[in-house]
Amino acid sequence: MTKKIAVLTGAGISTSAGIPDFRGPDGVWTKHPDQMSVYDIDLFLRNKEDREYSWRWQKESPVWNAQPGTAHKALVKLEKAGMLTLLATQNFDALHEKAGNSPDLIVNLHGTIGTSHCMKCHQKYDTADIMARLDEEPDPHCHRKLKYRGDMPCNGIIKTDVVYFGEALPDGAMEKSYDRATKADELWVIGSTLEVFPAASIVPVAAQAGVPITIMNMGRTQYDRLATRLIHEDIAVALPQLVDETIAENAE
Repeated sequence: MTKKIAVLTGAGISTSAGIPDFRGPDGVWTKHPDQMSVYDIDLFLRNKEDREYSWRWQKESPVWNAQPGTAHKALVKLEKAGMLTLLATQNFDALHEKAGNSPDLIVNLHGTIGTSHCMKCHQKYDTADIMARLDEEPDPHCHRKLKYRGDMPCNGIIKTDVVYFGEALPDGAMEKSYDRATKADELWVIGSTLEVFPAASIVPVAAQAGVPITIMNMGRTQYDRLATRLIHEDIAVALPQLVDETIAENAE
């Protein structure tokens, strides 16, 4: 029978692809705490200057231009082998989508920079289209024509689908993650310090359901005691290896 594997990824999988993390010792926010304001929902809504700064910063951030690394590609291989049942991620860099994992397996716990929406009429946008026009429109507003207003544009504020400070997590994200993690044969935690909640709570919830846990992270985490396997190695090398071994074992 095909083994079912649920995966939770954190900043470590993306730092292996060249994106600096936010909270680590060399993290963007550790070194420049003022830049946390880029993702502050109150400031974003309050004034035009803060919105323009937030958009410009996001466009120039390595998050926007990054490409998936070997670790991201390994999880696509796991999915193609029919073994991946959940890919919950704390990253909003959309690299799992770029790598080729199916959207129905991905749960973006902290949202995603890949898509955006109008805060007034909820029209969806591809962030790439907005970024391409950012020089002409540095404070993007919604151009959707509203039939009930005689085809006048909606003009609502557009923001990326990243979860900003002060916003709730996407609807149903934790429920889906708990459900699939507790029904899996294994839970793998890849590159997360397991310090940010509620995302980190997936681990004790799965452990309580008797699911064996693998934690692959350079540093220690508060849930190491719940893990049946700890891997403190370079994720870019260790994850592709783990995926290959797991697929081979399952084929036996």
